[in-house]
Amino acid sequence: MKDLSLTEASSGIHFSGLHRNMETQNTQVEQEAGSLTGKPHKQPFVIGVAGGASSGKKTVGDMIIDQLHDQRVVLVNQDSFYHSLTSEELSKVHEYNFDHPDAFDTEKLLSSIEMLKHGKSVDIPKYDFKSYKSGVSRRVNPSDVIILEGILVFHDPRVRNMMNMKIFVDTDADVRLARRIRRDTSEKGREIGMVLDQYSKFVKPSFDNFILPTKKFADIIIPRGGDNHVAIDLIVQHIRTKLGQHDLCKIYPNLYVIHSTFQIRGMHTLIRNAQTTKHDFVFYSDRLIRLVVEHGLGHLPFTEKQVTTPTGSVYTGVDFCKRLCGVSVIRSGESMENALRACCKGIKIGKILIHREGDNGQQLIYEKLPQDISERHVLLLDPILGTGNSAVQAIKLLLKKGVPEGNIIFLNLISAPQGVHVVCKEFPRIKIVTSEIETGLNQEFRVVPGMGEFGDRYFGTDDE
Repeated sequence: MKDLSLTEASSGIHFSGLHRNMETQNTQVEQEAGSLTGKPHKQPFVIGVAGGASSGKKTVGDMIIDQLHDQRVVLVNQDSFYHSLTSEELSKVHEYNFDHPDAFDTEKLLSSIEMLKHGKSVDIPKYDFKSYKSGVSRRVNPSDVIILEGILVFHDPRVRNMMNMKIFVDTDADVRLARRIRRDTSEKGREIGMVLDQYSKFVKPSFDNFILPTKKFADIIIPRGGDNHVAIDLIVQHIRTKLGQHDLCKIYPNLYVIHSTFQIRGMHTLIRNAQTTKHDFVFYSDRLIRLVVEHGLGHLPFTEKQVTTPTGSVYTGVDFCKRLCGVSVIRSGESMENALRACCKGIKIGKILIHREGDNGQQLIYEKLPQDISERHVLLLDPILGTGNSAVQAIKLLLKKGVPEGNIIFLNLISAPQGVHVVCKEFPRIKIVTSEIETGLNQEFRVVPGMGEFGDRYFGTDDE
């Protein structure tokens, strides 16, 4: 979704609607995902909107708010966090560079957004541009969506890392200057000469040195600001999708949870029930595994292909990825092989056996992989992602065999948050496809609520 558009800065806080994501450390990520043992806190979706002064940032933010009318949204402006000027600075206010990173109290901004992210209300200062001091603060309550808007919101990596989506409003310099002249002469009573002098001395150099370089961090670039309605519509659709996802999907863009339906919930209910017979457990597990496999195949590369239909018409479709193989983690992973073979006729499947002891004792016992595996996309099969340690061992072996990290898709039925953190942090380019995210792990490192020892229940080798 590169190359899309946005507008302007103000110190106000705006709300709409009713009540309805990498470089961080592991402990911070776990906090973002909520408590793993208690009820997790619903994470807000944080959007950063950057761009030059008078580019249209605030207009874009307001348009997003208008369309997200069924969500609770807060718009926080970086302008609210300007430092109050000292007496000496006030005496030379026309020599003060308000477009420099040092002009902002970034520490206060960080703490304010952090509190909002963790479900706490916060007092945001209101900056007075006549006295150049912070005035009465405004109470801002937690929201589903936080829009952080300002010229330099991408400059500090700590602020960037708090964002789930980064938007850069790319407006022509002449348009931005014309807007600035119109605003400063009509609203602030300044002479045109003074506006142009400030622009050439501070605004343009700061844009070139500090603002424009942050464009590379943007996920979306929006030309023409608020005039780009197509871009705004696409952004809002993406936000709605993300709001419906598990919080971990907001943190890790390489994690995919298949859309839950009553059918899927019903099958999960059956295979999780300790009283379910082996026959029913296998039947409904196979159905769920088939859905996960089909979803995983959808993440493979494809090429466009035209075919002639029996009616003589031309149909434009896609051609499947040819260089593909599966790798099952013995023994539970072998339960997923039939579904993969049913979807991919004649597919090669390799094996990896890892001895597991407790939470971290891992030892590679056996591996049998296709000789040309380094040239293939690999579907790694293991129905349960618990601590993540076995998965890490398997992925490291694939990488050692020359498989590019981006060519690995890890398929499983259920994933514990701890395992997701471990795998996604160490291998950010692999994809994880699962059908449900669990509550966590118990003291015995078993997934809860889980479904017990999957291999024993599937193959009928439990104690009973």
